[in-house]
Amino acid sequence: MKSSSDPVVRSSGSNRVLVIMAKAPRPGAVKTRLAASLSPAAVTSFYCCLLEDTLALARSLNDVEVAIMCPESDVNELVQLAGAQLANMEASVVAQKGEGLAAGLTSVFAHFADGHPRRIVAFNSDSPHLPRSVLEDAFETLAAHDVVVGPTHDGGYYLVGAKASHPTLFAGDGMGTSSALERLLSRAQALELSVGFAAPFYDIDVADDLTRLAEDLRLAPARAPRTARWLKEWDSTAS
Repeated sequence: MKSSSDPVVRSSGSNRVLVIMAKAPRPGAVKTRLAASLSPAAVTSFYCCLLEDTLALARSLNDVEVAIMCPESDVNELVQLAGAQLANMEASVVAQKGEGLAAGLTSVFAHFADGHPRRIVAFNSDSPHLPRSVLEDAFETLAAHDVVVGPTHDGGYYLVGAKASHPTLFAGDGMGTSSALERLLSRAQALELSVGFAAPFYDIDVADDLTRLAEDLRLAPARAPRTARWLKEWDSTAS
């Protein structure tokens, strides 16, 4: 795996890029809304499981370049964390410009939409339970639309894709709020961009989400095996 200081290696012949929005698993920096239910050590352990399984999901797609976009301070730690898993895969860890998720998403499309047609999809690092078909469908949706969005049930979105850089698409505040999707769609409309939608899904933010994910993975643990094992232990402890 390469850091942002190395040349970006592209998958041969691929015009599809899948970018995982991630952070280094430090206490107080990831999955902060779970702190009311889990200890700081448990939160970071859980996040590592989510990230590893999300990387495996990304790796399962064919003819797709995979990258991680993260804060600049997290690049080296994420290279070390994910490097062994992706040792045989052409991938990159790229430092975003600016702070926060909005800046990270802006950086994704500025970095990868570099003058020739490419379909770029960015999604959360806590999405190992996402069916692979959703990611494939998102790329297909971009064949006919300027932007693709995957809504969450709380008014946000877990996935966004585009074929070009639109610097004002993520401008302003509201990321991580119940109006995030509405704001994104309003900006897309103002930019006269056509929008297609991926299937609605759910984020992993609070204890109820853990319970839902544990049930989903109890029925299909192979979708995210490391996360399924962690949740099985958590569920037995919480009972």
